[in-house]
Amino acid sequence: MSPIAILILIVIYFSILIFISALVSKKSSDNDTFFKANKNSKWYLVAFGMIGTAISGITFISVPGEVGNPDLQFKYFQFVLGCALGFIIVAKVLLPLYYRMNLTSIYGYIEQRLGVVSYKTAASIFLIGRTIGSAFRLYLVVFVLQKYVFDDLHVPFAVTVLISLGLIFAYTYRGGLKTIIITDTLQTFFLISSVFLTIYFICQSLNFNMIEAFEQVKNSNYSKVFFYEDYLAGTYYWKQILGGIFVTIATVGLDQDLMQKNLSCKNIGEAQKNMFTFTGIFLVINIFFLSVGALLYLYAEKNGIAVPQVNGVARTDLLFPEIAIHHLSIIPTIVFLLGLTAATFATTDSALTALTTSFCVDFLGMDKTENQNKPNIVRTRHLVHVGFSILMFMVIILFNAINDDSVVKMVFKIATYTYGPLLGLFAFGLFMKSKAVHDKLVPYICLISPAICFLITQNSERLFGKYVIDNELIIVNGLITFLGLLLISKPATSQTKF
Repeated sequence: MSPIAILILIVIYFSILIFISALVSKKSSDNDTFFKANKNSKWYLVAFGMIGTAISGITFISVPGEVGNPDLQFKYFQFVLGCALGFIIVAKVLLPLYYRMNLTSIYGYIEQRLGVVSYKTAASIFLIGRTIGSAFRLYLVVFVLQKYVFDDLHVPFAVTVLISLGLIFAYTYRGGLKTIIITDTLQTFFLISSVFLTIYFICQSLNFNMIEAFEQVKNSNYSKVFFYEDYLAGTYYWKQILGGIFVTIATVGLDQDLMQKNLSCKNIGEAQKNMFTFTGIFLVINIFFLSVGALLYLYAEKNGIAVPQVNGVARTDLLFPEIAIHHLSIIPTIVFLLGLTAATFATTDSALTALTTSFCVDFLGMDKTENQNKPNIVRTRHLVHVGFSILMFMVIILFNAINDDSVVKMVFKIATYTYGPLLGLFAFGLFMKSKAVHDKLVPYICLISPAICFLITQNSERLFGKYVIDNELIIVNGLITFLGLLLISKPATSQTKF
């Protein structure tokens, strides 16, 4: 498929999203629509659309790519099982709290429980962590588009990033969350369809029917799920499951992005139905993503296709696009591009909206303004939306200049360091109700904790020998924050208890 044809496909795709945005925001584009989708989102649309938000381009490309590593294979599914347990905890523990307090930003809980400085600290952690994480996720798809489309058209990388963010801005800046509920439903449909159709087309190329494909994957060298052998290794199953639980609690339950969608449902019952449905779909779709990875490597072996290299280094996250674009027919290529685009932009548009919401609510206090829908206040929200688009652009450009690690590992490293303090803050608020904190000291605790974790990882071999710290680092980070808050705590008064 030629670069021009791919470009035309992308233009058509975003034209549809912008058209949907215009329809959705035609009647209303005020702040209540942008922040809360007027609190009337259908739970089944939210559940389906959240799949597109949770499964980014990283899952779409890098997870199948890492299946070929003999030390990894289907190891990621251990983490996914932990994620599923984490989703259930979020639905049963955190969602009822947020609904009871009628929050627009979930960090309002920290304000009422611990104080204003703690509240601003929690919101700042989210803004930093989500900006970096979302920028890394968008970087992956832009990198692929650059390599397979825009390099041939002699378009600089920075311009590709700018176009991508400009398109996201175009269909989110007016309707915000209300628009995203609809557009992410469409994008999730493209994402899920692309997974199943990719499996179908690869099976067709390998002359497998579905039963034969299942047997081939099952009996291949790529399908090992549980790693029991070495508890010191990062792949050990309990590390992965526990890591999945706590990473999910932190990056979903304590993250304005996915929680904002849940809070747009009419009531807690519908929000919980959404979360339970989403969890089931999430488990199933990840099994198929891993199966795509195994089939890709079987296809590569049969056809003598090597893992693509960049600057002499093998990049497994480029195997999927390499096979889809250069070795399959035009229909599978279109299917792949639609899936990749949907996975990445459904994640980024949601993040950009959540970042704007958090800043407007947590730092500008728009939800506390007597009339938050005045034209001048809405214009301020537009400027904030522009500002985060520019910030994300700068982070992607910086990451492109210094990146020397796989995108999957880098994103989870960032999540571990930035969301650990959020885990500690919320845990202290929930479990230490007889305690308050010296509010002004909280930012120092939230800086010291990830710094200690960084020192631990840098000296892990000296401290722990062969023990490899993996996803459980977020638990350590949260625990250090929790203990630090205990050190600066004091008896709670009736005003500080919640």
